[in-house]
Amino acid sequence: MNDINVTVQTVAVYLVPVLFAISLHEAAHGYTARYFGDPTASNEGRLSLNPIRHIDLFGTILLPLTLYWAIGVPFGYAKPVPVDFSRLRNPKRQMAWVALAGPMANLAMAFGWMIAHVLLGTVSPGFAMRGYLDEVSLAGVAVNVVMFCFNLIPVPPLDGGRIVAGMLPDSLSRKYASIDRYTPFVFALLIFLSYKGYLGLALSGVLQKAVELLYAMTLPLRMLLG
Repeated sequence: MNDINVTVQTVAVYLVPVLFAISLHEAAHGYTARYFGDPTASNEGRLSLNPIRHIDLFGTILLPLTLYWAIGVPFGYAKPVPVDFSRLRNPKRQMAWVALAGPMANLAMAFGWMIAHVLLGTVSPGFAMRGYLDEVSLAGVAVNVVMFCFNLIPVPPLDGGRIVAGMLPDSLSRKYASIDRYTPFVFALLIFLSYKGYLGLALSGVLQKAVELLYAMTLPLRMLLG
């Protein structure tokens, strides 16, 4: 019963930040692709901030909950926004910009949640929801910073892999992008590394610096609020 209560409380805190994080991440890919000439996501009705359009029943709900209960690693994924890179005006170069748009959306959201955290610090402690909302804002920072850093790991099919493929010479780019065919094995390896703590150890320094930088960027706001 205790474990169930903890899980319910965790879901209550992280649900909104996670849904917004995946929705804006995927929408950013679609909007950027449309800007560079590919209307596929728009034509299929996927240019939306509505989380329901980006939720994959298995990848967004069942897999993360199962892994969280089994090994404590809530690993999952959203339904990818369809992008036809061949329809971009400059496919190779613009592929990298489309890929980068998702992590940058997460970075922007992390900053937005950090601002919310700072603003909540000015709210009267007597406000009943203050503690819960502050937890949600900090969860929003954490979720989006993790998504930003994780998705920039330079391995296809992650965004970082597509960015690297877009920067390499054509011959190397095709070979590097071909790693995409091993997607299930790549994800299995990442889950294993997360479970063993190796991935968290490798990213922990980057995550800490990113959070510190975001907090430092709120200095003008903190000075204004006194």
